[in-house]
Amino acid sequence: MEPWPETVRWQPVSADLIKVEALRLGIGMLVLAVGAVIGLALTGHWLFGLALGLVVALTLWRLAVIVRAVRAWGYAERDNDLLVRHGLLVRRLSIVPYARMQFVDVTAGPLERAFDLATVQLHTAAAASDARVPGLRPAEASRLRDRLTALGEDRAEGL
Repeated sequence: MEPWPETVRWQPVSADLIKVEALRLGIGMLVLAVGAVIGLALTGHWLFGLALGLVVALTLWRLAVIVRAVRAWGYAERDNDLLVRHGLLVRRLSIVPYARMQFVDVTAGPLERAFDLATVQLHTAAAASDARVPGLRPAEASRLRDRLTALGEDRAEGL
């Protein structure tokens, strides 16, 4: 069962998001791998070798998941709402009506800026319905922010 409507024209996020997520993973796993190598070098105990093998295996598995997860992200602008999809095992479809949006953020951390990416975060009155679209080029993120803000203001006037 696909929870995502097939009649919608989905916009994918940038494939550069794979590099950003892989770097984030690599930084964390490098710390674990260095710890295991140091433990192995100092003690020579086989458990540190096993830990190092597990770190490598987990990193490779997680890299494969990252590639598929980034490809699962998408968004679609419709007349009255924005659809955001993501997820592999648990697929999630967020439908955010323009009239319910309170504000829209565009953020870009250091790694995102290094790869010329930004994230659009939509905020609504219900915290559980907040949605985000990562991996957008800054120009597209600004365009989407401006369009969503304008549509939100137009739709909210009728409330």
